[in-house]
Formats: sequence, C-alpha cells, structure tokens
Amino acid sequence: MATTSSFQLYAFIIFLGCLHLPSGRGTSTAAAAAALFVFGDSLYDPGNNNYINTTTDFQANFWPYGESFFDHPTGRFSDGRLIPDFIAEYAKLPLIPAYLKPEDHQFEYGANFASGGAGALAETHPGLVIDLKTQLSYFKDVGKLLREKLGKKDAKQLLHNAVYLFSIGGNDYISPIGTNSSIYYSYSQAEYVDMVIGNLTTVIKEIYGDGGRKFGFVESLPYGYLPNIRTLTSGESIEEVTTLAKLHNKALAKTLRKLQAQLKGFKYSNFHLYSSFMERIDNPSEYGFKDAKKACCGSGKLRGVYSCGGKREVKDYSLCNNASEYFFFDSYHPSEKAYRQFAELMWSGTPNITGPHNLKSLFDNVSYKPYCFGFV
Repeated sequence: MATTSSFQLYAFIIFLGCLHLPSGRGTSTAAAAAALFVFGDSLYDPGNNNYINTTTDFQANFWPYGESFFDHPTGRFSDGRLIPDFIAEYAKLPLIPAYLKPEDHQFEYGANFASGGAGALAETHPGLVIDLKTQLSYFKDVGKLLREKLGKKDAKQLLHNAVYLFSIGGNDYISPIGTNSSIYYSYSQAEYVDMVIGNLTTVIKEIYGDGGRKFGFVESLPYGYLPNIRTLTSGESIEEVTTLAKLHNKALAKTLRKLQAQLKGFKYSNFHLYSSFMERIDNPSEYGFKDAKKACCGSGKLRGVYSCGGKREVKDYSLCNNASEYFFFDSYHPSEKAYRQFAELMWSGTPNITGPHNLKSLFDNVSYKPYCFGFV
C-alpha cells in the first residue's frame, strides 16, 4: 500500500508530465483546460468574411476598423476587440482566430466560425455570408481534425470541456424589414421567431451530440436604437423589429430551460444583452461614454449612414477623435469599450444579468483527466 509521501511524489510526477503537453498546450495555458468555439454574426466575427466572396457591406477589413487595438483592420466590426476576444483573455486562452484565416490553427484552443451578416436562417443574406448551418459544418470538420491529431479519446474530452459561444438571430430580424422578403412575410412574427430558434436549437443539439455540454448565449439587442435603424427606418419598422427582439429573447429563454431539462449535463449562460444595452443608451455617462446615440464613424444624422471607411455604397464618412467616448463605433456596431463591458458581465455577472451560470463558472467547471488534469 502506498504511503502518503509516495502518493505525493506520484502526483508531483504526473504534474510535471502535464507541463509538457502535446500540440502546444504548455505551461502558459496550463490554467486553461476549456477550449472556446464561437458561432454567430458580426458581433463575434474576427474576420471570416475576409476570406469569402461577399460585398463590403459584410466586411470590415479596411481602415478605421481595428484602429484602437490592432492598429490595422482585422475584419472585426469594431475599433478593436470583440466579446469573444475578451472572453478568451479571461479564460487564459490566446485570441481565437477566424476559422477561415489561412494559417496553421491550434484548434486545441477552439475556433471562431462567426460571420458578419449571418443568420440562423439560410435565407438571410444567402451567398454573401456563412449561415449558422454552414458554421456547424465547419465545426464538424474541426472535430474530425482533432480526432486525427489527438485521438478519439482526447478529442472527445476536449469537446466535452469546451465552451460554445453564440450570437445569432439579429440579421434574421433586421434584414427582412422594409423588404419584400417572401419567407418573412409568409409567417406570423411568432412563427418566424420559432423558425430562428428552431434552427439554433438544431445546432445546439448537434454540438451536444458531439460532446458539448457548456453553452453561452446573448439575447437580441434593442435594434431600434442602432444609429442606422434610428435615423433611416420608419417608426413602424422600428416597432416591428423591436417586437421581434423581445419575442426572440422570450423564446430563447424558454428553449434553454427546456434543453436543460431534456439534455443531461447541459449547462448554459444567457446574457441579458437587451437590458444592458438600454442601460448604456439611457445613462451613457454612468458607463464612461460621452455619446450613446451617435456613432463614432459614419455619415449623416447620428452618423447613422453605414459608410464607415468609405468602401461601401456611400463613400463620405467622418470619424470621431476618440472611439472610447462612444458606445457605437459605426452605425450598427458597438465600440471596443462597450464590448469589454458586456464581456465582463458575461464572464462574472450575477444570475440576474447572465444566468443561470456566468461564463467563468462554465470555464471553471472542467471534467479532469487523472493523468493530466483534463488537458490534451
């Protein structure tokens, strides 16, 4: 029978062995057992749309995007980092790059499949973005690569420990308003929201089937307060898209509760983005913003014309001196400062803001391997 001292020595030897992990997971990431996989739209896209055949409406790979942090455009729809970038930092992971970026990815850390303009429905901006179903297919490809690289057992453990982050639905609701979208006007608002939530649910269940257990979501935001929608859309359309956001948020909360009851081990975090957004729009100075109505970059009233960078249909634009003073960077998207505030709430917020779990608790809740504490 092993003595206490011999057991301690054995444990120490195991620990030393885990400091020499394969595939680059060394001591610098020893605290980060959970990978991060990201799905969604422009709130999360780190530049996947740089590598697809699309239009500049769905790209941000030109100046002044990226000016505040990267000093060059990366394809992120902001002056700097996005929510997943901050979550990766808090989880002691490197920045999770765009999946389509041509480089030797370390998929052991995760992957980001998000695409600006993408929706849960394939009919949303078809042929110009990477819809949610296609993002899922990319994730399936990553799973195959991980099994080939790490072996089935270790890949299964990685996918089980990982956190899966979603931001989807906004484009499904904004894009049909004021258009002749046949799919949108063929259904009631409730039926249309059910389709969006249904497609998202299908993807969640597919990931769950591949071993995923920990998921993070954000609500739809109050679209009527985006500078573009506020200045260029009629009051009736603003009311319509706001109603869709509220219906989506109610349906999402209900669906997540059902999934938690149905799927063993399913854990989730749902961030109340709608109310957090409104708090900053109504009380900008309390959150360090000079302006929460006008965009930092764009043209026209409130800089609501989507012309930031001069590469889209409208070439004229103006740029503020300090993006951190503005809640919105361009006419649709928040600034890096706003994204950081949201990420902090998602990471460590209380259940009334992000619940029933926050993201920190999901990353901390790791199923460890006895021989190297769950790392692969």
